[in-house]
This record gives sequence, C-alpha cells and structure tokens, in this order.
Amino acid sequence: MSTTAAHAATRVDNPFVGAGVYVNPEWSAKAAAEPGGSAVSNQPTAVWMDRIAAINGVNGGMGLRDHLNAAVQQAAGKPYVFQVVIYDLPGRDCAALASNGELGPTDLPRYKSEFIDPIAAILADPAYANLRIVTTVEIDSLPNLVTNAGGTATATANCDVMKANGNYINGVGYALAKLGAIPNVYNYVDAGHHGWLGWDSNLQPAIDTIKQAATASGSTVNNVQGFIVNTANYSALHETNFTVGDSVNGTSVRQSKWVDWNQYVDEASYAKAWRTKAIASGFNSNIGMLIDTSRNGWGGANRPTGPGPKTSVDAYVDGGRIDRRFQTGNWCNQSGAGLGERPKAAPEDGIAAYVWVKPPGESDGASQAIANDEGKGFDRMCDPTYTGNPRNNNNMSGALPNAPLAGAWFSAQFQELLKNAYPALGTGGTTDTTAPTAPTGLAATSTSSSVALTWTASTDNVGVTGYDVYRGGTLIGSTNSTSFSDTGLTASTAYSYTVKAKDAAGNVSAASAALSVTTSAGGTTDTTAPTAPTNLAATTTSSSASLTWGASTDNVGVTGYNVYRGGTLIGSTTSTSYTDSGLSAATAYSYTVKAKDAAGNLSAAAAVTATTQAGTGTGSAGCTATYKVSSDWGAGFNADVTVTAGNTAIKSWKVTWTYAGNQQVTNLWNGTVSQSGQSVTVNNAGYNGAVAANGTTSFGFGASYSGSNAVPTLTCTATS
Repeated sequence: MSTTAAHAATRVDNPFVGAGVYVNPEWSAKAAAEPGGSAVSNQPTAVWMDRIAAINGVNGGMGLRDHLNAAVQQAAGKPYVFQVVIYDLPGRDCAALASNGELGPTDLPRYKSEFIDPIAAILADPAYANLRIVTTVEIDSLPNLVTNAGGTATATANCDVMKANGNYINGVGYALAKLGAIPNVYNYVDAGHHGWLGWDSNLQPAIDTIKQAATASGSTVNNVQGFIVNTANYSALHETNFTVGDSVNGTSVRQSKWVDWNQYVDEASYAKAWRTKAIASGFNSNIGMLIDTSRNGWGGANRPTGPGPKTSVDAYVDGGRIDRRFQTGNWCNQSGAGLGERPKAAPEDGIAAYVWVKPPGESDGASQAIANDEGKGFDRMCDPTYTGNPRNNNNMSGALPNAPLAGAWFSAQFQELLKNAYPALGTGGTTDTTAPTAPTGLAATSTSSSVALTWTASTDNVGVTGYDVYRGGTLIGSTNSTSFSDTGLTASTAYSYTVKAKDAAGNVSAASAALSVTTSAGGTTDTTAPTAPTNLAATTTSSSASLTWGASTDNVGVTGYNVYRGGTLIGSTTSTSYTDSGLSAATAYSYTVKAKDAAGNLSAAAAVTATTQAGTGTGSAGCTATYKVSSDWGAGFNADVTVTAGNTAIKSWKVTWTYAGNQQVTNLWNGTVSQSGQSVTVNNAGYNGAVAANGTTSFGFGASYSGSNAVPTLTCTATS
C-alpha cells in the first residue's frame, strides 16, 4: 500500500495531531496587505460555506473545490487538515439578524438538495481522500432552540417557528449523516459558548437537543467527532485572576453581575465540562473539543495583570477579568478584542485544538442597514449606539463603528485584533517562547485509594495559566490551583507523580522532581470526621439567605461542606459561604452545615435559624402558572410552564404541584427543582426571578412516567 493510500485509509481520534492545517490564500492575502498583518497571515483559518453560491465561488473568488485543490498542494502528500464551516440552515440565525441566510424556514428540501448534497459530493471526491476534512456544523442553530424558543424570556418568534417545524433538528441530522458517511470527514457540532449555555438550565438541555439532531434524519452519534465552542465569539480562553469558586466577604463570585450565577467563567473550563457531560449523555468517549481563539485574546494596555480589589464581589471580578466586554452576550465586532491563542493541536487535556474558525478581520455584521442580495439583515447589536436587549441584559453593544456586512473585510477590526493580541505579536510575528519555572515542593498525603498533591507555584515572564499532573508519565489531569487529588487508586501501591506548569502561549515547564507515594493498606482508611464548622451566621433579603462559617479542620483534609435546609440537603460548596435563594418573605428557615473529607466522613452540624425580610413595596405579590405538555412519547415527556405576574412586579417566584401518577422530573431549565414523591417545587433561577407587572417568564423540563400523564394543578407564589 502506498503512503498516500495509507493516509486515506487511516482514521484518527484527533485529526489535528501530526498534521498541517490549510492556510486560506484569500484570507492570507487580505491579512498580509494590512499593516502588521504579515505576523499572522500564515495562520490557518476555516473556509465558510455560508450560502449556496459559495460552493462554486462568489464574485470570482475561490469555490470549495478550488480551496480543496489548494489544500492538496499545500499538503504535498503529508497529513493535512482542511477546515470548512457548514452554515446555511433554513431560517438561519433565528435569534439575530446580521447573519440571516438565504433559505426560508420551510426550505429544508433546498438545504438538502442544493447545499448539503453538492458539498458532500465534492468532499467525497477521491482526489481529496488524503485530507482530514474538519467541519464546523451550523453555528448557533441548535443552542437557539434551547434559550431563544419555547416561551423563554429571550424567545423570538423566528426561533419558535424553527423549534416547532423541526427543520433545525432534521437539517443538522441530514448534514451529519451525509458528511459523516465520508471516511475522511470529521464533524464538529457548534456548542455555543460559556456566556450563553454555561448555566445548568441551559447546558444539559443543549446537549440533549444536539443529541436529538445527531440521531435524526438517519444520523447516529458516530457521525459526531466532537464539538466546537466560542465559534466567531470573544469569550476568554482562561480567566486567570478569579475562579467560579472564589468569594469576597462571604459573597460568591457567581453572584457578581458579570458571572450572573454561571457555572463557568471561561471557555476552557466550559469546553471540558461540555465534553464530560456529552459523553455521559451517550456521545462517544473519544470525542474532542475545539475552541475558536481567533478573537478572544483581550491583550493590550487594558489587560488586567492581577485580581481586582476585594471591596466588593463586582469590583473583584470586573477588576480582574480578562474578557473586557460589557456583557458575555455581546457578539458583534467587539471593541478592545484581540487575537487569541494561535492555532495549536492538543493544547490541553480533552481539547483537540485551538482553531481560528472565524477569520480575523471578517465582520460580524453591519453597523447600519446595508442593502444586499445575501439575505443578511441589520442587527442593532452591531450598532455601537445600541443599548441592548434581554439577551445581553440590556447593556451597550460594545461594537466597533462603520462595520460592513457580515463576512466582508473590516480593516479597522483587523487592526484592533492585532493591537490587542494575546499572546502579543512581537517583531516578525514572534510570540512568548519562555516556559514557566518547574513546580517545586511537591508533597502528598494519601489514603488507601487516593493521593492529595500540593506544590509551590511556578513563575513565568507573562503568567502561569495552569498545571498538568502526571502519574508515571501519563497525564491524569490539569488544574489552575497548586493542588490536585488522584482517586480510585489501589491500596498498598506505590505511585510516582510529576507536575508541569504551562502558560497562555502553550509553553510547558520542565517537570517537577518526581515524588513517590505509597497508598495505605486497605481496611485502614480514614475514619476521622472533620471538626464542625464554626460561627455559622446568616444575612437575609426577602427572598434569600446568605450563610457564612468558619473553616473546619481534618486529619487529612476538608474537601467541602454540605448545606441543609430543614434537614434536606440543598447544596454543597468548597468555600465557606453559600446563598439559598427563591425563599418566601418574612419566613423562618433552619439551616445546618456539615464539613466532609475525601473519605466521606461528615462532621457534626453547625446550626442557625434565619428569617427572611419582609418584601418591599406591596409585600407579597401574586402570580399564576400554566402547564403545557409540548411532547409526549409514552415513557417520557417535555413540558413548558409559563409564570405570569399579577398587577404588581415580582422579584421572585415559586411554582408547586402534585402529580397524580408516577411522573419524575429528570432535567429542568430556567429554574431550580426539587421533588419528593409526587410533590414538585420549582423556584426561579438567579436571572429570571424578576418579572414586570403582568409580564411572563417560563421554565421547561423533561420527565419520565408510565401509565397516565394527567396535567396537574399548579400553585404559584411570589414576592415583590
């Protein structure tokens, strides 16, 4: 067998490893023509198929086959990646306007026959069998069905149409089936970004929606090689100056205006969590994640050099955050943004590659209405004077002025990205090549089944972004802190560990001195419980109780705290604070907190009683709730609940009901749920408790059942 045939026949888990990546000559020429652009004009970027005409080339430009021929020439017989964006669904971009497409909501037959089928025919040409063809499948489409349809506060009529007619689901399924049938095509489905889907109410429903598409129209999950996050977006790769677990004066970072109760603060942590949850949801265990880093560097003079002041949680987060946007929902031509990490294969555990899918310098959308024949509309989020909408919490847009249509070259944006690049561009385009110092002081404590490692922080000329931990030469995990726990080990066994530091440019330190640790014998595990938390105290509002306490101690180490309300476990935390929200005004609640260690030992409880404040204004307020089953397949169903405020605005709400049958809620979005037997209670999420007088919000859920599925009677209570 020839070398060429071997390459064509070999399929790999990560197509980027050991391969070159296609440099688009059209983009490269535009970049090189810009002052300073030669520093990055040799970087690989994706080719966009965003309308039917792009397949054969627009206005004399290169078509898909032209690009593939050029990629074959660049490859010169070696493994080579060709990146292509598949982006022309019917009713495209239902939540915005700048990238509206040419196909109407019911044009699924045209999408199949005029767009996907011709693309698949070209990609399947044996002339391109040596290429590893990586697709980015339909940006933003499926996440829109989760957050912008079905009665959500951010729903649009267009997204409601696309959710109802199923053409996003069936279109993506068809694309995955057709493209996945080509042996050298690797499909990566768009998975939004942390500032869109990072809440529990969004993340799992988004994975479920994508799985529904991946198994529609004849497709299976085997057609999904992985997922891509931050496509054409600006979310920071790593927020190095704070974590979601930090607190300021007893207030969690999650309560800051910027984080807004999100579970993730950057794209790397979000991507890794998505991968773990997707595998648990039935996707293949070898899937990888791509992160678009083309515009998320946020360097330049405004890049913070350390954490913000601890005068308040907002000052701490806003003073230290790398991402300098007004709000994580801002997506159009962002002022102050910079080029991010250069494309790189396997930069972190679970991350297949950093990629530049959105070519830097191509506009996100026009600053004002521009007549065109591409179906692209004017979205006010691209207008620098726009004051926002519910999808960005009514913040200024942060967009650059004088922008052209989406996809057109925008010189001012390219210069902005060069100026604020991080890692910074040096003379001749050089970047940071200095590795951090090796970690020192590696130490450990162990049980019969775990080893807890600690070490002294490394230093770097720019900044350390994390550490990789190795057991016997095998990478077992990464962390941003100077500690790591390795679990699931065998008793009375010796293990060798080393740790390496890394920086934002991908430089990796030498390994620490190796440390050999022997786990203790079985049957002699840790049975000593931590000490009880001290000084448990509470402060309240009319709808929440914020608890703080003194840290416990343990013979091995405290791993966290369980928080109970009235004897029921309501949450766990690794910090010494916790906020319980969605409570009723002027009501007494009893809380206990117990510390826990790695062996599962629980401390004695600390207890406190907290009485919420009386509601402001008119006190308690009214609301009603309506229940609608949106789909039912016999063994399970999805339902939507709409909450409507009375004649007075409300600050929080709670909906309760009792099922007549054996229904069990399995996942819920836009709220927090607890179920005891047949009784269900749903409290508002942190972002949708406030509802204007006579206004509405909603939540939805999935549930399992057998037998009958009668609609229950709902009770809604609220505070103003």
